[in-house]
Amino acid sequence: MSEFPYLLAMIVVPALGGGVVAALPAARADLARVIALGTSLLVLVLAGLATAAFDTAGPRFQLTTSVAWIPDFGVEFALGVDGIALAMLLLTGVLVPVVVLASWRDVAPGRRSMRSFWAWLLVLEATLVGVFAATDVFLFYVFFEAMLIPMYFLIGGFGGPNRQYAAVKFFLYSLLGGLVMLAAVIGLYVVSNSQLGEGTFAFDALRQLEIDPGVQKLLFAGFFVAFAIKAPLVPFHTWLPDSGAEAPIGGAVLLVGVLDKVGTFGFLRYCLPLFPDASRDLAPVVLVLAVVGILYAALVAMGQTDLKRLVSYTSIAHFGFIALGIFAFTTEAVTGAVLYMVNHGIATGLLFLVVGMLITRGGSRRIADYGGVAGKAPMLAGAFLIAGLASLALPGTNSFVSEFLVLIGSFPVRPVFTVLATVGIVFAALYVLLVYQRTMHGPPRGVLLVDDPDDVTNQGAAPPVPDGGGATAVLAAPARPRTMRVADLSRRELAVVAPLVALVLVLGFAPQPLIDLVEPAVQATVADVGGDPDGIVPAVEGE
Repeated sequence: MSEFPYLLAMIVVPALGGGVVAALPAARADLARVIALGTSLLVLVLAGLATAAFDTAGPRFQLTTSVAWIPDFGVEFALGVDGIALAMLLLTGVLVPVVVLASWRDVAPGRRSMRSFWAWLLVLEATLVGVFAATDVFLFYVFFEAMLIPMYFLIGGFGGPNRQYAAVKFFLYSLLGGLVMLAAVIGLYVVSNSQLGEGTFAFDALRQLEIDPGVQKLLFAGFFVAFAIKAPLVPFHTWLPDSGAEAPIGGAVLLVGVLDKVGTFGFLRYCLPLFPDASRDLAPVVLVLAVVGILYAALVAMGQTDLKRLVSYTSIAHFGFIALGIFAFTTEAVTGAVLYMVNHGIATGLLFLVVGMLITRGGSRRIADYGGVAGKAPMLAGAFLIAGLASLALPGTNSFVSEFLVLIGSFPVRPVFTVLATVGIVFAALYVLLVYQRTMHGPPRGVLLVDDPDDVTNQGAAPPVPDGGGATAVLAAPARPRTMRVADLSRRELAVVAPLVALVLVLGFAPQPLIDLVEPAVQATVADVGGDPDGIVPAVEGE
């Protein structure tokens, strides 16, 4: 079974599924979501089988597939995963079927747009798998750019009232970063050609190059800018609040849950192993950006009046912790960063889903339009609370282990940055608990419970503005008192949140299997950059 091309299948299956959905006749458009769900579940099964076939004591890259693609330039369609990449594939495999089920009623059956939505969702999954599985740098670049296309159409075609602006901003930022990285990719090829006698894009071959420190810094900068935009790190972050706020809820979950992780994954896969000297020399600059992002995003999140923008800003703060862990160059900190990538996708994905359910019921993204929801929809409030507590890294939730490892791993070598980052934990508690109190408790603002969870309407409110993904948004204050019909979670919605709630708790109390999966790859990455693969904290000069 280990010879089965799991990674190739995980790319081909959703790509074919997207093609089938797009080709459905209008009369059978109602089958689109069924095909999307079945396809995404098949990818999840393949990810599980790939994990079972992966040997943590074996070679660094396993489940490999390699086919000559452009032999004249040394380009191969080469796939393979280490523990870090496999963890990201598992996260992708879990979130996509959850998003499909959450978006089940988002687009009216029989419309062509319904087929487009599900088709782009599956194509996005295929490109995400390709990004994490590629072991050829040029192939990685192709998938890196290709994944922009489905996300652009998901935001631009199914998002909120400012969806076109958000989609174009997302695309231009990402495209600019990709073009800068392309220049670095070409530069890396030129260096390999001069040293090896022939150019190559193979990761293992490039990792063996002896690159001049000055050239390393230039190439590192090319990759770093692209990944920092994707991550996003301050000051490259401004596209995320707009995109996260305007994307349909399903698209927003994948945007902050998986797509943004491509940036931090790129730091680990390419910046550290290929440019170790530059990574060490420029680490203080990255750490400054990380800490500024933690504090700035947390403060801005506290001042938000829009639920979706608030969640987007919390993600920027969390990515600061991930960058801190990566560029501390200790096994504990990097392990925590990788766990944070997975756990953030689960916790923030859950938070976005619950916020989307609340917006769908209330017809508004404004925090001030809610209050007292817990008294009428206790299960919805409970899911919101668990997602919020995971977001602030409460002990017992999955994010706590990640944050704890990042802090204890980075403090011995970067104490000042670690202490400053710890202040962000206090701010996180403030913005999470404040938004929960304002929406779920306090005086009710015209909340009425109905028997049918899917009968969600507004009475006496200003005309709602389409918000994509089946939700509506009233961005201006209503002209007269509002009466919102707020139902508790339906059985479908329970099926959406239950797996993520379970993962929040299971990974909070039993994270060791995930640690065992990623730790060998983490040790190899730390060794590449000059740290100690056995976990001993490397010496770092200065602060």
